[in-house]
Amino acid sequence: MTLRGKAIPPTTTDQRLLDSREPSDWVHTDPWRVLRIQAEFVEGFGLLADVPPAVSIFGSARTKPDTEEYALAERIGVALAGAGYPVITGGGPGIMEAANRGAVSAGGVSIGLGIELPFEQSLNDYVDIGIEFRYFFVRKTMFVKYSQAFVVLPGGFGTLDELFEAITLVQTRKITRFPIVLVGTVFWSGLLDWMKDQMLTAGNISHEDLGLVHLTDDPAEVVDIVKRSHQSQERLLEERAAQDELAREGGNGS
Repeated sequence: MTLRGKAIPPTTTDQRLLDSREPSDWVHTDPWRVLRIQAEFVEGFGLLADVPPAVSIFGSARTKPDTEEYALAERIGVALAGAGYPVITGGGPGIMEAANRGAVSAGGVSIGLGIELPFEQSLNDYVDIGIEFRYFFVRKTMFVKYSQAFVVLPGGFGTLDELFEAITLVQTRKITRFPIVLVGTVFWSGLLDWMKDQMLTAGNISHEDLGLVHLTDDPAEVVDIVKRSHQSQERLLEERAAQDELAREGGNGS
């Protein structure tokens, strides 16, 4: 669905769901919203079920095509596609467009997971496989479920939201550990220094937590980090499968 100009509703579906100031008719409408939420999960899972292990790329929608950050995101899209990884973005302009563009130019799979917003809504022209979500939490599930890594370029609040949610999910072992790569040493160094000086010093995080995040400016290093992590996870799965097989054989022998 694409909406522009006056066709865009004044409120988003998320806003209407979470707003407690609505009249009491929520008693009758919210149960039906569950079906719409369910439908989004079903549609997302169905669309992405056959996608090979992919990498999600985040960054500002406001980044212009003539900037260094745009060019860097495009090179990362090219490098990941060349290594066989589909590229997943939020499907919008800026960094997202650049990453999708790079993936397409390298003959890779370019995926866009858009979101309903109170301004122009449409996927960028470089998305091969795309879907527009109404609910942020459904969209976030898709990013996490189908990604081998998160690559995060300079961005704003939305980018920080995705970054810290990913770190939290890995830290608390809600998801299998995968790399989170920050691209842009100048942009991210201040945040990492603050985390070390304030959060680590206060004991709010550990040295191991800081190790969840990688920092680089090099697209080749991004791919190397992703590949090493992917290979490590594959070995772990093979070891677990072998252990399970031995346990079954032992059980049958008894």
